[in-house]
Amino acid sequence: METLADLLTGVERGRMPEADGSVTILPQPSPRDLGVIAFTAHSVIFADVEPGWIRDRLPSDDLSAPLGPPFLLALANETARRIGCVDMLCLAEPLQGPPPVPLEEITGSDHPRVERAREYRDSVRVWTGRGGLLTVGRGVAGRWEVAIEVEPEHRGHGVGRILAGSARHLVQEPLWAQVAPGNAASVRAFLAAGFHPVGAEVLLTGSSR
Repeated sequence: METLADLLTGVERGRMPEADGSVTILPQPSPRDLGVIAFTAHSVIFADVEPGWIRDRLPSDDLSAPLGPPFLLALANETARRIGCVDMLCLAEPLQGPPPVPLEEITGSDHPRVERAREYRDSVRVWTGRGGLLTVGRGVAGRWEVAIEVEPEHRGHGVGRILAGSARHLVQEPLWAQVAPGNAASVRAFLAAGFHPVGAEVLLTGSSR
């Protein structure tokens, strides 16, 4: 049986799910990770919920239904979880050599960005550089994920692009990023750093009860 890790590894290697309008239902890769990924004309739902329950709530003629509010609300109620942001899901290949700017790896940080990274990822590592910080860790299905934070006084000067690009030198595996579409500055930074959109993703987290 294909796992979510298998599917994501295929995407990393350029094998996108078939754009056939179908929905793939997979088990959760861990108790923490539950959600929906929408690729072009193909959605993937990873949740430990009966497949029949899921299919009964998805109109067959609506490709957007898996990321639509009615289904997400039903899934959140069924699993006692909260609906997160629908993010743009991006991917980039690793780059050889050192990062283009000096970075210092730190431990024990209580920065809000680091605390958030630890909620969603394992093996989190943190680097600081002039104007901001970046984190990498193993997130959904064990994939490597990156997040960045630019200090307010350094915004608008390309720091986000530099940090996102630097992350590609720190992990010698394909690197994923979840970017809120409304955060236009972050979208621009990741695209300029060589990340390319592959889909959209929403994670359901915690407990709503």
